Amino acid sequence: MLRRQWIVLLMAVAVALVLGVVYLITAVPMYTATTRVLIDRGNSEIVQQLSTIGGALDDEASVLSQVELLKSDSIGLSTVDRLRLQDNPQFMASSSSAISMAVGLLRSGLAELGSGNGGDNSAVDPAEAKRRSALARVQGGLSVQRVGRAYVLEIAFTAVTPGLAAQVADGIAESYLNDKLDAKYQATRRAGEWLQDRIEELRQQSLESDLAVQKFRAAHGLVQAGNTLVSDQQLTELNSALIVARADTARAQARYDRIQEIIASGKTDAIVTDALGSSVINTLREKYLNASKLEADITRRLGPDHIQAVRLRQEMSEYERLMFDELRRIAESYQSELEVARSRERNITEGVRNATNVSVAASETQVQLRELERSSETYRNLYQTFLQRYQEAVQQQSFPVTEARIITRPVPPGGPSSPRKGLVLVASVLLGLMAGGAIAAFREFRDRFFRTGDQVRDILGLEYLGATPEIVKKNNESVEPAAPGRVHFRSTISNFSLAYPLSSFSETLRSCKIAVDVNVQKPNKVVGFVSCLPGEGKSTIAVNFAQIAAKSGRTLLIDCDLRNPGATRMLGQHAEAGLLEVLTAGVPYKSLLLSDAESGLDFLPVIVKRRITHSSELLASPQMQQLLSKVSAEYDYVVLDLPPLAPVVDARAIAGRVDGFIMVVEWGSIARKVVKQTLEAEHQIAERTLGVVLNKVDVQKLKLYREYGSSDYYSSRYSSYYVDHES
Repeated sequence: MLRRQWIVLLMAVAVALVLGVVYLITAVPMYTATTRVLIDRGNSEIVQQLSTIGGALDDEASVLSQVELLKSDSIGLSTVDRLRLQDNPQFMASSSSAISMAVGLLRSGLAELGSGNGGDNSAVDPAEAKRRSALARVQGGLSVQRVGRAYVLEIAFTAVTPGLAAQVADGIAESYLNDKLDAKYQATRRAGEWLQDRIEELRQQSLESDLAVQKFRAAHGLVQAGNTLVSDQQLTELNSALIVARADTARAQARYDRIQEIIASGKTDAIVTDALGSSVINTLREKYLNASKLEADITRRLGPDHIQAVRLRQEMSEYERLMFDELRRIAESYQSELEVARSRERNITEGVRNATNVSVAASETQVQLRELERSSETYRNLYQTFLQRYQEAVQQQSFPVTEARIITRPVPPGGPSSPRKGLVLVASVLLGLMAGGAIAAFREFRDRFFRTGDQVRDILGLEYLGATPEIVKKNNESVEPAAPGRVHFRSTISNFSLAYPLSSFSETLRSCKIAVDVNVQKPNKVVGFVSCLPGEGKSTIAVNFAQIAAKSGRTLLIDCDLRNPGATRMLGQHAEAGLLEVLTAGVPYKSLLLSDAESGLDFLPVIVKRRITHSSELLASPQMQQLLSKVSAEYDYVVLDLPPLAPVVDARAIAGRVDGFIMVVEWGSIARKVVKQTLEAEHQIAERTLGVVLNKVDVQKLKLYREYGSSDYYSSRYSSYYVDHES
């Protein structure tokens, strides 16, 4: 794209450079002086210790607020009045370049037109208008910015002379410091006057609120023990006792349930804690175990029915009964403990219920008490705060400290700060490149024509047969006048393929012939040449293709364009009759043929003596079908130079009788969308199209459209195979 559009880029850069040079020539040199102001955090801490009124600068927003303050009208007018800039002719003189003055005049004119009052300023005070004009110049030349993340502000002012720039920059810094001092004094003075009135009112309200709290406590008997009420403390203790009582009841219930379960199950080996400590149960259990062992031994030796075994089992039953009697006695003691625990729990629960009722009543009353206490505390804090603020404000009025100071005084600059020639020229080049790039991109976007064979394959889905270079048309002055029955080449492009058989033009036509031979599997082939629009060189390609084909077989070229016979103008303008006479009058076609002795080509022209309105009907007529049948039997190649597809339907009328079509597209002239839509509309022709030829190719420009890896990228390597003397 850069190689294709380099002229556009160069012109854009040149125009931008010219504008930049004009600006540099007409611009007035300007000088910039700078001063720096520190937002002193040390002084801010002193001020903050004395008073919070006026505030210290603790964050970025505060520093940026100081930047806006320096740009404000109050600082600007203070500087104007301090230095009397409205009466300084040097300061009030115009310092704009010619371009800036022209833009300013244009804006002024537009503003007056927009106001609609004709610029009537009779009511404006001249002195105030002059003062405001000086303010506008101060603000126009002023630049304030923060230095990095520091609490330092850099004030820069630009003027026509170095001394004036330093003077105004210093005046702005001094006006800023004075404004800070004055603002602090005014703020503390107003605060002190307001606080003095407010303090007396708060003192009275604090006394009244404290008295109301004490009266309310006495009236409702809200006695406190430490930080809580007595009723709340009792409720807390009862709740703790209730938790313990419930735990004791649960433990007694569990012990009782367990021993009842043992008694009910009759398990002699199940025990409880108190059973382990009972000497009676332990003695009975020991006897029971001894009897059990003896009974088991006797049963094993003498049998279960032995009298001694029976007696031992009876003893075991008696021991078991005695053990369970002892367990029932323990269960009765457990039951007594359970009843005692339940009784204690009920008493404590009742006490908690009563204490809760008392606490709820006291809490409802405490809501009002807490409201009174909050009000009293608020008034007391406000009174103390305002009293402290008042004392600080009184001291602050006479404390000449501000949180800003000048750390760098302005000095007259040694050279102009603008215009910066190098920067202006670089910016001009960059802007020119940007503008040229935009124009070049737009031109590339608008380039919607066929440029390469890959575009033909991708967009049309057809085979790309080659490109024919643009040939300069020259009349053949040396050729003898046309002889009857002979082809007469009126220009050099009519027989270019014969004159330069080794040219890329002829090679493309041979590619077309191979496509016809490969795709049309018939000994006698009817080939039609079409294009979308007139003037694409379709007739030139058809004529030269017919001459190439005539070298390898009998070939007949028929000019079928009954409205604009281009082939006839190239080869047979001297003829008196042709295709129309064959179709309408039945004249034998052989009597009307023109021949070329060098190539052996036969040509059937068409002589249009008046406008034909039914050309499509003639091409679709039975006479045309009979003619094609006859010539197909006698010629190896029948080449038809057909009308364009877009303006007329003639080619569609004869499409069914053509074996294959060659589509001719003018390079860089016909929109891709037009060709694609035309072929989509002509399905019968599109299906029989053997390939596309790009005609009138600018060989030099074609190099700029070759992409790496494409079929055209390596064309320079095989260019030595061609002899293009005329291309």
